[in-house]
Amino acid sequence: METRIRHDGPARDWAEGYPIGNGRLAAMVLGAVKRERLALNHEWLWKGHGRRRDVWDAADRLPEVRKLILAGDTNAGTRLANAVFGSGRERGDGTSCRVDPFQTAGDLYLDLVHGAHSHYRRELDLESGIARTVFLTRPNRNQQGHVVREAMVHLTHNLLLLHVAVEEGIPVTGAVSLDRLFSPDCDLQREIKGDQVVLRGRIRDGGVAFVVRARVFTDGGALCAEGNTRLGFIEARSALVALNMGVDVFDRDPEAEAFVPDLDAAAWNALRDEHVAAHRKALATVTLSLGLPAPDAPTDRRLERVRAGESDPALAGLYFNYGRYLFHASSARGEVPATLQGKWCDELHPAWDSDMHHDINLEMNYWLAEPCAMPDATDALFRHVERCVPHGREAARRLYGCRGIYLPIQTDPWGRCTPESQKWAVWIGAAAWLAQHFWTHYEYSLDETFLRDRAYPIFKEVAAFYEDYLIEDEQGRLQIVPSQSPENAFAGTDPDLPVSICVSSTSDVMLAWDALTRAIDAAEILNVDSDKREQWRRMRDALPPLRIGGDGRLLEWNHEVGEREPGHRHISHLIGFFPGDQITRDGTPELFEAARKSLDARAAAQDSNAPGGDTGWCLAWYACCYAHYGDGDRALEILTRLFTKYTTASLLDLHPPRIFQIDGNLGGAMAVVEMLLQSQQEVLRLLPALPAAWPAGRVTGLRARGGYTVDITWDAGRLVTATIHAACDRSCRIRDPGHALGVTAADGAPVRSQHAGHCLLFEARAGTRYSVA
Repeated sequence: METRIRHDGPARDWAEGYPIGNGRLAAMVLGAVKRERLALNHEWLWKGHGRRRDVWDAADRLPEVRKLILAGDTNAGTRLANAVFGSGRERGDGTSCRVDPFQTAGDLYLDLVHGAHSHYRRELDLESGIARTVFLTRPNRNQQGHVVREAMVHLTHNLLLLHVAVEEGIPVTGAVSLDRLFSPDCDLQREIKGDQVVLRGRIRDGGVAFVVRARVFTDGGALCAEGNTRLGFIEARSALVALNMGVDVFDRDPEAEAFVPDLDAAAWNALRDEHVAAHRKALATVTLSLGLPAPDAPTDRRLERVRAGESDPALAGLYFNYGRYLFHASSARGEVPATLQGKWCDELHPAWDSDMHHDINLEMNYWLAEPCAMPDATDALFRHVERCVPHGREAARRLYGCRGIYLPIQTDPWGRCTPESQKWAVWIGAAAWLAQHFWTHYEYSLDETFLRDRAYPIFKEVAAFYEDYLIEDEQGRLQIVPSQSPENAFAGTDPDLPVSICVSSTSDVMLAWDALTRAIDAAEILNVDSDKREQWRRMRDALPPLRIGGDGRLLEWNHEVGEREPGHRHISHLIGFFPGDQITRDGTPELFEAARKSLDARAAAQDSNAPGGDTGWCLAWYACCYAHYGDGDRALEILTRLFTKYTTASLLDLHPPRIFQIDGNLGGAMAVVEMLLQSQQEVLRLLPALPAAWPAGRVTGLRARGGYTVDITWDAGRLVTATIHAACDRSCRIRDPGHALGVTAADGAPVRSQHAGHCLLFEARAGTRYSVA
């Protein structure tokens, strides 16, 4: 199993660094020789000016907007909708966007005194969560030694730790300092006090205050203050920098949060082992071996070779493990969900504010949580949605005159639901899409307490919005107006309008269908709200049907129109296929084929560099969809394009021109899962999209809907055996159209089973392991 990213030289820029983190604290380790830099982040360090922003009253304008859109006047309707529901002109404050930007906390620097260096190497060990830099140095003519620096965000101590020593026992001398990019609206104070280096900041005009505190512990040697900015250490056997941060959110005391306890530099090995044990416990739940020889080359060189046309099918296995690592590092102990950049940002004005985008990016970040056995890390996502509920109710009422909740297309961690993305903001599908994750968590865990206390209240809020927002047409269909297919526009829309506001886009219909279905299913399981269940069924059944165009493609809008951008990055009209389950091979075969044609057409347009915005996360979504169709070779081809076109030397995903976005990493990892195991509607599909390039291998610990854990071994491109562990009593269904599989118990005894249609069925018992071959 490949678990190391490695290089023969330092990072050339921030995006080539190694990310470490635990959800609350994060750092990017750049690996420079003389002056190591760790770019620091705290999950709550956002500018803070937008914490109390509010919505405006616009509901009385909704009939006017609807009249234009229903009359087919797309351009006038879109302009008015943008002005009314997503524009500072209507607010009267002239602002364009009040979403807070995620902020760098500053940089930790470690300057070392040493001679010439050679034999440099750095690596990120995904199994241990440690970034390691090693190089050979000659402090004088008679000595040489290997300088070893290791950095981690300690999972149990909740601290960032940086340790430096020379393997051969040569003393080390250096200095530690903290700094931050200059910002005219942030007041900084620096202090050296004893063994502490402290950086305090306060963003003016009501922004947040924060504290970054580093303590320096040495094994031998001495400490020496160098002014009020640097703390030196002299002739130490080793040095340990322990860093913590605090932000004054929710009446928290940043000084108290940034507390650093006494540590012993000589006890580094014990600290290290404690962290490694906790990290491995979290990530060892899933293992993947593709049975392929990994090239003995640094990661950047492997990427160069693949870009030059060489084959490296094992690279997808490393990318999968990296995706799991990044998800854990950005979510494990977090209260804020992974943003566009996870928890890593070295700017004051990052692209798109490094915010939470609700129209694919945040959702994609959390697709792998359940199947990759990290369900606890989804809590940050659920908290985010729950924080949005109070203001989401206010936004639904004031903007659209509806009960329930409205969530915007983009936001920050403060739970504010104001539409801020002008020209893109008029979209009501975010709450429904995020609610899907609550249902997914229940599907994998079958935790009825979670369903009752956290999921069902969200489903009811989303359903209540649709109860008021949907309007009945002359045929008795319930239409969604205004509606959009996120970030896309059809031909005939004015060029200065990036989005077409319309009637019942396919994606909005799919999201409404999904939200109402989950509310119905949850109410049935919990045996509550029988009257609501019937109302929601009537609403769901009255939604517009999904339509197929004259060319056989699934329509993206409610009528057949030309595409302004045939290669558009979003494929929102496939939400009901993946990640949803409204469109399936057996249940809706015509729509299944139509969706495939839509995917093929969009992908072909991107292959030919048609306008629309090819991105890393877009390719990850395509790869997931192709895997979900069972086309593993095409999925791997697209993943390889992601590696070669939108990946830094350290395998971080990119959005053009060179902006790190974590969604491509996490979505790409999910594509690998989809190649190996699928479980929509609790039908297990074993090796549903195995690429020919992976003829033999083994994966363990993947989770499936219905409370199952699955290990799979394959050889010569065929299943050898699958071990299924049931967490509860359940009727287990495995897709087996050839009726070739059978089931035995752990002791080899046959288990009563039967084939029905395309599935093998047997009754699984809680705590029991079954072998399928």
